[in-house]
Order: sequence, then C-alpha cells, then structure tokens
Amino acid sequence: MNRSAIRELAFKLIYSQEIQKEENIEEQIELFIESNDIQDNNAIEYIKDTIKGIETNKKEIIELIEKNLKADWKVERISKVDLSLLKLAIYEINYKKLPFKVVINEVVELAKKYGEDQSKNFVNGILASIVKEG
Repeated sequence: MNRSAIRELAFKLIYSQEIQKEENIEEQIELFIESNDIQDNNAIEYIKDTIKGIETNKKEIIELIEKNLKADWKVERISKVDLSLLKLAIYEINYKKLPFKVVINEVVELAKKYGEDQSKNFVNGILASIVKEG
C-alpha cells in the first residue's frame, strides 16, 4: 500500500471522528482497521500514529487553523471534510516534518475528491499561509 492510499485511509478515519465525536480513540482505530481489512503494517502504524498525534496536539492544530482563517471565519464554519484534511496536513507538516509540498499536493487532491468545489482552494490557501509563517 503506497503512502497516498494510506494517507487517504487516515483522512477517512479523521473525518469519521469529526462526524461521530466518539471519545474512545483506541477503539475507533481498531474498528476502522478491522472494518477496512487493513493488513499492511506500515498502514496500521501510520494510521495509529497520525490519529493519536492529531488528538495529542489538537489544541495547537486548531489554534493554527484559527490563526490563518479570514477575520470573519470560525473553525465551526469549516466543512468536516476540509477540517479533517487540514488536521491531517498540519500534523504531517509540523509534527512529522514531512515535506510540505508533498503533503499539500496530496491533501489538495483529496479535497478535490471528497470536498466541495472550493475545498481545494480553501485547504491550499490555509496550508500555504501556515507554511509561510512556519
């Protein structure tokens, strides 16, 4: 399984967490891995690390998003798809130190696939702003 496919799986789990607001993250991860029949150890490791890392750093990640929104915008106004993609990308760029160009490119592709018409521009704009200040 390649990194793009693994990243897409992680996004799907982050998105489902946005919808469900379930508290037990460990259980959610295990159920997701089982229900998607994920056998690849790299994928399992990546998903666990990403979901737990986002949860651990949630406050800082949300603050970073808020700081880079237009003045009249609030995080609550962001679609669940876009918010999930932003959390994933910020975690990978700021905490995993992955190359921002690769992360932004792949997340924008996911925004095209799963988001609304403006998602790709919105996600790209917020991430570009974060990278510039970082």
